[in-house]
Amino acid sequence: MSNEKKADTSGTLYAPDYGVRPGYFGEFGGRYAPEVLIPALEELESTYIRLRNDEKFQQELTHLLSEYAGRPSKLTFAPRLTEHWGGAKIYLKREDLNHTGSHKINNALGQALLARAMGKTRLIAETGAGQHGVATATVAARFGFECLVYMGEEDVRRQRLNTYRMELLGASVEPVSSGTGTLKDATNEAMRDWARNVEHTHYIIGSVIGPHPFPTLVRDFHAVVGREAREQMLEVQHALPDAVIACVGGGSNAIGAFHAFLNDPVELIGVEAGGRGDGPGDNSASISFGEVGYFHGTRSLYIQNAGQIRDVHSVSAGLDYPGVGPEHAYLATSGRATYVRVGDRAALEAFREVARLEGILPALESSHAIAHAKEVARRLGTGGSILICLSGRGDKDVAEVARLSGVEL
Repeated sequence: MSNEKKADTSGTLYAPDYGVRPGYFGEFGGRYAPEVLIPALEELESTYIRLRNDEKFQQELTHLLSEYAGRPSKLTFAPRLTEHWGGAKIYLKREDLNHTGSHKINNALGQALLARAMGKTRLIAETGAGQHGVATATVAARFGFECLVYMGEEDVRRQRLNTYRMELLGASVEPVSSGTGTLKDATNEAMRDWARNVEHTHYIIGSVIGPHPFPTLVRDFHAVVGREAREQMLEVQHALPDAVIACVGGGSNAIGAFHAFLNDPVELIGVEAGGRGDGPGDNSASISFGEVGYFHGTRSLYIQNAGQIRDVHSVSAGLDYPGVGPEHAYLATSGRATYVRVGDRAALEAFREVARLEGILPALESSHAIAHAKEVARRLGTGGSILICLSGRGDKDVAEVARLSGVEL
């Protein structure tokens, strides 16, 4: 879809924390979508409003998160990182231990239940790193939906393992060759598919992007990450962490981790992909370099030039997106959260460091957060503590890390 501004037809669901007009986070958010999608968005919103406080719905979702996805995910103290960095205590919220290997299963299960309630028979999704595609293919298999996942050709190349996992789960994977062949282009194609097949298809958007109500409901399905982590930190050290750090592309794992701490005296830090540098096309740091605009159905911050969305870059397929979710844009401009950027090289170094010191292979996305946490740990000192959202496991990235390291597998 183009980034042309469409008529705003926001509904009634909104985050009460912000006290703003429906469907918005401050000046960001809204529903800017083609008319053909408005009935589907309204149906999704009304279904979510009806079911989010429904006891039977919540019981089934809780059961699936526990018995199928494996929640609550563990909180792991990282003793060797703590010692090696010489600063604050480091705790990892282990979303990599969930079924399918990332936080994405939380949202996929929630939206699959909504799709079933709406009588849909087909699921589609976009994916970059492949983890959301795998999660969507997994819930499609679990509930008996037909499933098609759009994935950029460049991401198919660097995430071949996840591509094959989706196929094993019964999903079809559609490579997208337009543009840079990455997440932005896969999202474009998924939006077009949904517009053509809206009567029987539900689009499980994988991040806190897109037209209202997606940023809110995706946030709500991932808020379990922060709720669990907050309780676990209080249980383990009888105090909240000084900082919560998470990587940010569209921003689903970060908003899930942040939300339980919004009213606490806790530093919230989102880490964007600094890529190869600060030049146009060299990074995907939308908050650092973005401007207010309209894209994929919402008003937020996007890397653009004269209103045209620019190509972006990250070593991490999951962060390779030219925009950020509207709630993150609000948290950044309001000053409640801080957003920084970490480059490709530092993320690769963090990937190797966590593997060698803790015996954990983090996703390259999460490695960006880990790289910046080292600096924060030293700043806070030995009396502090940091919670890092380890959003996914790094098995999917091993082949790409090897290639970039000159190793032939």
